[in-house]
Formats: sequence, structure tokens, C-alpha cells
Amino acid sequence: MSDSDPVVKHSEEISYEPVDAAAGLRKGVLIDDSDGAPHFAIRRFELDAGAEVPEHTNEIEHEQYVLAGEYVVGIGDEEYTVSAGDSLLIPAGAVHWYRNEGDQPGAFLCAVPNGDDTIELVE
Repeated sequence: MSDSDPVVKHSEEISYEPVDAAAGLRKGVLIDDSDGAPHFAIRRFELDAGAEVPEHTNEIEHEQYVLAGEYVVGIGDEEYTVSAGDSLLIPAGAVHWYRNEGDQPGAFLCAVPNGDDTIELVE
């Protein structure tokens, strides 16, 4: 049995904030430890057409699911074009970046372990 209570959040309850590291990127926290989730957080990101997220690392792994659009993701020395329905695993500490070359916005879900998810830009 779980120590957590069930949580249901409706879409209108989610607020989106710009991500300081990249113009044209917004983040909405769907569920995290502040909701009583003991292990994982789920976030939704929106990437504007033409937007880029610079090379960076995070201390924790990221599992992602592409909801909309098509964009390029760099992970290490490889580039991948992803679109709706694709999934990604970005290992903890891996250098990665995003570039939306299309004319449609992209959106993806990102599941991460609870804890510090500080972005470290790669210079």
C-alpha cells in the first residue's frame, strides 16, 4: 500500500513558465513531489518553432515522450530527428541540446526522478 494520496490535476491547473536557459522553451510541472509523488516528476515542455536549447547537462536521467511537432535532439555526438510518438532516454550527465527547425511548435513530456535537476550549460 502506498503512503501517497491520489492526485488529479486538470490541464487548466498547470502553469507554464519560460526556461531561463533557452528562449522559446516553456515548462509546466504536471506532477512532482509537491503533489505527493514520492519518486518521479512529470513535466511538459513546449519548444517554439525556430527555438534552440543550448548544449547542457543535468545530474539526473530524463525519459521523454514527444507529443507534437518535429525537432532535432543532440545527445553526445549524435543527432536525432524526433516527432510525435517517439521516446528518448537521456542518461544522467549526458550533454544534450534541442533545435526546432520547423514551422510548428514541438512539445514533449519529460519524466525525471525527484530531486535537483539543475541545468549546467556547456561552454
